[in-house]
Amino acid sequence: MTTSEVPGSERDDTTSAAVSSASVAPASASTKSVAFELNGQSVSARVRPGETLLQTLRDRFDLISPKDGCSPQGQCGCCVVKVNGQGVTSCAMKTTKVEGKTVVSNEGLSEAERTLIASCYVATGGVQCGFCIPGFVSRTSALLDRNPDPSRDEIRKALGVHLCRCTGYVKILDAIELAAKVKRGEAELPVLGVDEPGVGKRLPRYKGSQYALGDEPYVEDMTAQGMLHGAVRLADHPRAVVKRIDTKAALLLDGVVAIVTAADVVGARRYGLIEQDWPSFVAEGETTSMVGDVMAAVAAVDRYTAREAAKLVEIEYEVLEPITDPMQAMAKDAPQVHASRGNLLSTTKYARGDVVQAFANSAHVVKESFRTQTIEHLYMEPEACMAVPRDAGKLQVFSQGQGVYDDRRQLGRALALAETDITVTLVSNGGAFGGKEDLSIQVQTCLLAQKCGHPVKLTLSRDESIRIHPKRHPIWMDYEVACDEKGKLTAVRTKMIADTGAYASVGAKVVERAAGHACGAYAVPNVSVEGHCVYTNNPPNGAMRGFGVNQAAFALEQLIDALGEKVGLDPFEMRELNLLREGERFGPGQKLRNCAGLLRTLEAVKEQYYGAKFAGIACGIKNVGIGNGMIDVGRARIDVLAGGKIRLGHGMTEMGQGLHTVALQMMCESTGLPLGEVEVEVCTDDDLDCGMTTASRATVLVGNAVIDAGKKLKNDLEAAGGDLSQLEGRKYRGEFLCDWTVKPGTEADDPVTHLSFGFAAQVAILDEETGKVKKLLAAHDVGKAINPTLCEGQIEGSVHMGLGYALSEELQLEGGFPKNATMRKIGVLRAHETPEIEVILVEEPEPMGPFGARGVGEIGLVPTAPAVAGALYKFDGRRRTVLPMRDNYEKPARSKSK
Repeated sequence: MTTSEVPGSERDDTTSAAVSSASVAPASASTKSVAFELNGQSVSARVRPGETLLQTLRDRFDLISPKDGCSPQGQCGCCVVKVNGQGVTSCAMKTTKVEGKTVVSNEGLSEAERTLIASCYVATGGVQCGFCIPGFVSRTSALLDRNPDPSRDEIRKALGVHLCRCTGYVKILDAIELAAKVKRGEAELPVLGVDEPGVGKRLPRYKGSQYALGDEPYVEDMTAQGMLHGAVRLADHPRAVVKRIDTKAALLLDGVVAIVTAADVVGARRYGLIEQDWPSFVAEGETTSMVGDVMAAVAAVDRYTAREAAKLVEIEYEVLEPITDPMQAMAKDAPQVHASRGNLLSTTKYARGDVVQAFANSAHVVKESFRTQTIEHLYMEPEACMAVPRDAGKLQVFSQGQGVYDDRRQLGRALALAETDITVTLVSNGGAFGGKEDLSIQVQTCLLAQKCGHPVKLTLSRDESIRIHPKRHPIWMDYEVACDEKGKLTAVRTKMIADTGAYASVGAKVVERAAGHACGAYAVPNVSVEGHCVYTNNPPNGAMRGFGVNQAAFALEQLIDALGEKVGLDPFEMRELNLLREGERFGPGQKLRNCAGLLRTLEAVKEQYYGAKFAGIACGIKNVGIGNGMIDVGRARIDVLAGGKIRLGHGMTEMGQGLHTVALQMMCESTGLPLGEVEVEVCTDDDLDCGMTTASRATVLVGNAVIDAGKKLKNDLEAAGGDLSQLEGRKYRGEFLCDWTVKPGTEADDPVTHLSFGFAAQVAILDEETGKVKKLLAAHDVGKAINPTLCEGQIEGSVHMGLGYALSEELQLEGGFPKNATMRKIGVLRAHETPEIEVILVEEPEPMGPFGARGVGEIGLVPTAPAVAGALYKFDGRRRTVLPMRDNYEKPARSKSK
């Protein structure tokens, strides 16, 4: 498949000569002709010095299956193609190196092989966001050509260059094993689809084969007639007064069409999901707040020219000392990151009972300080946006964001346009995990499109992505926990300080969530919690899977173990005694209902916990829905189209979690219709605003809305005698609204802070000789598994992320700059480094959930790090208080017999 052309992108005005030459490689003295065989055809291309094979395949031949996840690092595997039969990372190979060789991308595989490999990936659930999978498919083809019967360990080693942030590799390994068996004639080719695609069935991922092969376009794969390419010029210092921005040299570069700066913004220059403190551009005379600040944006005939021009934008600074320590930032005499705001973004406080008296009367008290690290989301698809001017000054925006309606609201303010003049269409993104909630380069892309009068596409490099988007908050936590002589918890007191970086993002809500979950899954009668969120000149921190709850769990769970040791109860017994029961109060005071799944998950891991010599155990609770006084709403619509086709629309982002697929299953279940021909779309023209796709809320909110719409369709269908054609043209809208939650600390007998919760228990088991994690067992109460394959995959992926959080991942900062911003150095675990992951699905139906379902997207990594810490303590007797616990990841530890 070639680059996807945006329909209806033609413009009435005449395309300029500069624009019309956008895809032409100039034949000049600086280019070189390279001849090779590509997908069975002899081809040649004139390439620039240093041009990579990936650039040539995508820019010269319009192939989209090789994806650009990290170029030129060559460390993620998204761009793997076959060169002379070997899988190679095309972003790390110069095109001149393939002279006379044979290159095969997924587009060039035989149709039989495409079908075989893609079917195996989809059938096993090996496709989530899908961005990295085309590289895995190419590797699979090369591996099985060379070794038709590889062992699981041989497969792991073959995948050494590949990263997947979604799956945890479990189902990718399953897919390759299955493909090998099918190729050897030892298994049947999977038949994708089920006869009854309703709730509880393992329906294949919506468009799974297209994503696996790389045929389904992401934003960077899209094009439009007359399209220009954008690039951004970022700040050189995290804190510096901008004296001058000079674009003259950049404008003189051949192929540059326009450059925009702060002076070109006609609307509000600052935006944000909660606080409007993030500038689309920093202006002359202002002070930068981080190295991801945008100083200028360029539009040119191709991405290469745009990026070269961005480098030519000259900036004169008065460099100031950055504020990078949140404790120093809280000092009275500290310089202000934002002069009009102060460095303290927010404080969350609440208390229950008499904490002072409870500690005084308790039999045992433990206290400790903990610190967690900055974590990079490292989703495989870097941020991209395409903006297409329409008639009458309107804009069509193609977004990969986590909330197209929030994108539209913020773009309207920034561009001084009515929201009705902007259409934002979701293009399923290549992973997000919270990191694509905030705007990244949407404003800059739209401004360039307005100024040039042509479509503009802007994609960040991996380095730029890491500098710009928010990370997981590092949090400093002082914890004190007490119990009586029998081990029953009596009190928790904690103070948290979180570094939210340069801009607010959703930092206040992350700290609110961490504080709200300070007591974890346990009944504690006396509680005092205080959390502070602080501005610094570090890259911003915001939403990331778990949203503050992981940090609190790492601290609390270890102190539960420490108290049990004082009492004489082992970690399992301590949890069994203190887990929340029906009607007992969750941290901020909500009386929990329907929480039997907590004990059921703990019971599910009991046998393996006690059967291992060195094992750690932890429990988890995670809110479903934003709650805390905010409205949670789900909206969906079912349209009956001509010829019996169905269109399902909703307002949340598909980012690999399988939302489109489970929404279709719930539609079929609620209407009684077979799957048939369906399409799913998320677009602001549909007026289905659900807010941001966050807080494990999509399945519950969209699902309930789909049920509401489905019931209406079913009633009409019954009245029409089951003849769907009689309903052609009708639209059935559904809605679900939760507006009864309150903030932590609200005075009430039963303050409901969240509409629902997810529950989990996990066990980390170590190798008895090396002390390395060899298995992670995860039991999760999912309420009802709408799609067991996708549900397992979500948990496996989040456990993998939790293991990285525990052992190896950290974005290291120095003076406000990322200092280890490569795919390998950030520390995401690869297939051969990932231990066995076993998932146990517990189904304790949630009355508020659609068909009883609970959200599972985030809770999967809440107990992981403390479970690993508990296992390590058993192994060598040391409590870990700082993340990551690299000593277990980088070198074997010595066993301490206990």
